[in-house]
Amino acid sequence: MPITPDSLLPPEAYARIRHAERTAAIAHRRTRTVTLGEHMTLQFEDERTVRRQIQELLHAGRGRDARALQAEIAAYSPLVPDGSNWKATLLLDYPDPDERQRALVRLLGVERHMYVAVEGRPRLYAIADEDLDRSDCGGRTCSVHFLRFEWPTAGRLAVRAGAAVVLGCDHPHCVLEVAIGPATLASLAGDLVA
Repeated sequence: MPITPDSLLPPEAYARIRHAERTAAIAHRRTRTVTLGEHMTLQFEDERTVRRQIQELLHAGRGRDARALQAEIAAYSPLVPDGSNWKATLLLDYPDPDERQRALVRLLGVERHMYVAVEGRPRLYAIADEDLDRSDCGGRTCSVHFLRFEWPTAGRLAVRAGAAVVLGCDHPHCVLEVAIGPATLASLAGDLVA
């Protein structure tokens, strides 16, 4: 269901259910999160995660007037998968500021090295940062990137049929690969239309 101003709860109504809904929202987000190494996390978005993000912005006071609300919806709606893709937020997390600075310089271009692969098929590399260029934030990569994995029909069919999928990075300074767990893969398969 598309996210529209009419499909969102008014801030007062959301405030009444926010706490009760929080546990389920956290569990849903956790199911759609893949940790790749110690400092790299991908949070796969869907209509539910994006809708909650917009509701949280409204709760915090942003988007109270019609134009501002429409701007928030326009900014976040592109993160909702459309049936042929997975969309994810890539987070590079280094708690120590000095280590973060060194790592982000070393990882320049990492977003172009992110991939998924179905068993026995070639890697499918992410299309990164379509909203704006985050590849060079002053000689370093940004700590947040938005990725889209566009699946061909055969790949979508394989994922929906239960094929194993790995998530990886082949950046020269960050070579990692992990199998996407069954619960996460089941949730992500629901984003794809055969």
